[in-house]
Amino acid sequence: MFDWLHQRDGDPADKNVVLTALVEVAQKRGAGADCALTCILLALWPGLDAIRSRAIRQKQGPCEEVAADLLARAVQSVRNLRLCCVNRIAATILANVQRDMIRASKRESGKQTLIVDIDPERTPYAGSDASHAMILEDDLRRVVGRDADLVMRVAIAGCSQAEAAADLGLSHDVARKRYQRALGKLRQHYDA
Repeated sequence: MFDWLHQRDGDPADKNVVLTALVEVAQKRGAGADCALTCILLALWPGLDAIRSRAIRQKQGPCEEVAADLLARAVQSVRNLRLCCVNRIAATILANVQRDMIRASKRESGKQTLIVDIDPERTPYAGSDASHAMILEDDLRRVVGRDADLVMRVAIAGCSQAEAAADLGLSHDVARKRYQRALGKLRQHYDA
């Protein structure tokens, strides 16, 4: 069966019927569910191995962690697959696993960029409001760049966009657009 499923030629619809039946059994969690899940993983192994190799080449983590993450995501994808919404079982599972691994890697690398190097001479005692404000401002500068002052004035200090624009020597329209762009960057950064 695996030789037939791994062949490039052959009717994809027939292969999809077999994978659909295996997914149905795997999702019931009754007798044979683990066996069906194992069969699905073996049937998808060439694609899963390609995803694993790409993740290792892209340095998404150590080999053992990448393999464990891949397996966990593949099992979760099979268990949560909504058969009524899927046309091609193999392509959907592989795409879901790869997409989720890429998103997790981006999220992790985004967290790493937020690690702050603070000059001890410049740092007030750790519990003070000034300390928190400095860390927030440093993080904002990393994400939105020159518009960090604008965001701090509007979102933190409570100034209107017009007041912040006047303080920074900008027109209200320019400040409004830059503030909207900065918020978009923040959303994108923290959603990734």
